[in-house]
Amino acid sequence: MTIANHTGVSHTVFRLLGIPGLEDQHMWISIPFCISYVIALLGNSLLIFIILTTRSLHEPMYLFLCMLAGADVVLSTSTVPQALAIFWFHAGEISLDRCITQLFFIHSTFISESGILLVMAFDRYVAICYPLRYTAILTRGLIGKIGVIVFLRSYGTIVPIIFLLKRLTFCKSNILLNTGCKHIVLARVSCNDIQINIWYGFFVLMSTVVLDIVLVFVSYVLILHAVFRNPSRDARHKALSTCGSHVCVIILFYGPGIFTTLTQRFGHHIAPHIHVLLANVCILAPPMLNPIIYGVKTKQIRDQVVHVLFTKQK
Repeated sequence: MTIANHTGVSHTVFRLLGIPGLEDQHMWISIPFCISYVIALLGNSLLIFIILTTRSLHEPMYLFLCMLAGADVVLSTSTVPQALAIFWFHAGEISLDRCITQLFFIHSTFISESGILLVMAFDRYVAICYPLRYTAILTRGLIGKIGVIVFLRSYGTIVPIIFLLKRLTFCKSNILLNTGCKHIVLARVSCNDIQINIWYGFFVLMSTVVLDIVLVFVSYVLILHAVFRNPSRDARHKALSTCGSHVCVIILFYGPGIFTTLTQRFGHHIAPHIHVLLANVCILAPPMLNPIIYGVKTKQIRDQVVHVLFTKQK
């Protein structure tokens, strides 16, 4: 693969290197990638199947969880197979169009997950603060509209990135030091001024993920305020226990992302492979662990999993 540094060439094919500096360890690194992907695929598919086929789980909380599981499948499938192809077969070549398609699904699905977590926080707020009006507020129609809005927001904010990348001339290099295509990673190998890409990426981050974090925090402040005003200790414990799974998933989703963002912003002395590994943790961990968390902590789902997996076939 040739690398050109003159402005007369705009690359249309790129090479993903995987984990830079750890190429000789790719086979070992592929093991946790593969295991996490299999668990994510099987766990989330089972979760979707159980929720859709069990009438008693056709409640707002579980329908939102079904959306989250679907987004988890898309997010992991958008990234892990490409990484495994690099690790196992050194198949790092990717066309510009495929690269842009991959980053579109990675970024849009990540924003969708953030939106779904916000909606799930709203669901818990309504369930705890307005229990008698819960089903009247969160009707099937409203749930469908919320789902459409979440996905339209994610796709709508990422579509402009396609045009921002298409206008660039990629003449610096065709080597991408990553396991997958990311917006700024691709933009940085262009010869153009990418300030508009940087600022638009910052706008998308602030108007979606950061805003969602703030609203989730506000939701839980209101939930805690309502819970601790309740004089019944049992009622307080029951209300808090219903939020346990969601809080674990929120920490799992936003925690690594915030840490990765901080290391990329301030950790200039950190080796490139650390940045790439941290970025992959953000994508690998939530899809793998979300179905496990809900399966362990939610009795209704746990009972259905046991019924599906361990009931004797007649």
